Amino acid sequence: MAAKTTRTLPILLLSLLLLASGGASTPIDTFLFGGCSQLKYTPGSPYESSLNSLLTSLVNSAPFSLYNNFTSQSLPPYSSSAAPTLYGLYQCRGDLTPPDCRSCVARAVTQLATLCPDATGGALQLDACFVRYDNASFLGVQDKSVVMKKCGASLGYGPGASARRDAVLDYVAGSGGGGAYYKAYRVGGSGDVYAVAQCVQDLSGSQCQDCVAEAVGLLKSNCAAAAWGDVFLGKCYARFSEGGAHSGSGGNKDEKGENNDDEIEKTLAILIGLIAGVALLIVFLSFIAKLCAKGKGGK
Repeated sequence: MAAKTTRTLPILLLSLLLLASGGASTPIDTFLFGGCSQLKYTPGSPYESSLNSLLTSLVNSAPFSLYNNFTSQSLPPYSSSAAPTLYGLYQCRGDLTPPDCRSCVARAVTQLATLCPDATGGALQLDACFVRYDNASFLGVQDKSVVMKKCGASLGYGPGASARRDAVLDYVAGSGGGGAYYKAYRVGGSGDVYAVAQCVQDLSGSQCQDCVAEAVGLLKSNCAAAAWGDVFLGKCYARFSEGGAHSGSGGNKDEKGENNDDEIEKTLAILIGLIAGVALLIVFLSFIAKLCAKGKGGK
């Protein structure tokens, strides 16, 4: 009995360790929105092969750059003139590390396959990255259509707090620079007000500036007294939070990051305690079993 019980220990420990690693939340992977084209392709067709190649290129590029776009190559049996052309891009939030960028893009591509099976086009926004593909070119095309607009609970801003929030939003709207050196990713803060904005980097500097200004304007008008607000347009977004309050991880990153680390540490401490307790229990039961075996042998 004791030997059998002891052999279960590595499996039990492995299960608990997997729980510890899998239970930690990954805010960068939080799903925000997605959409698919109505047109479908035939599974197993050259179109599917082109799409798989395109999406693989997006994931493989993510460890080296926070943004990239690709156009698919012709595949048999199509001639070069008849082959479907596919366009795709990804963009990660400007503060992501390359490993986190790749992780986010890979998760987005996986979710796209589930969300848009056999669709000729699709787009998906996670908290920290955006992926889109289609057989109609969208690269370099401005798109200010409202995709998602959300506001938090009302805080009842006083004049001073409202002015500070608007000043932070104005800063991120106007901090993009100009020409070829514009900033696609902008952050700003004052006191406990934090704001972030970003446009997809296939846009020109003027297009980016125009898109971000539109998103910021919608935040001001629609989330005037809210604790946080998100506005995502087709090619850009703007977000703000007051005191770290937010729907996802896009609020006060440092504050929420610290809170998340605290939760992870607490979870790990509990799991380590459980593992130690189970190990001690098994050792104790083994000891009792040996004593019982000796007692029976003596008799």
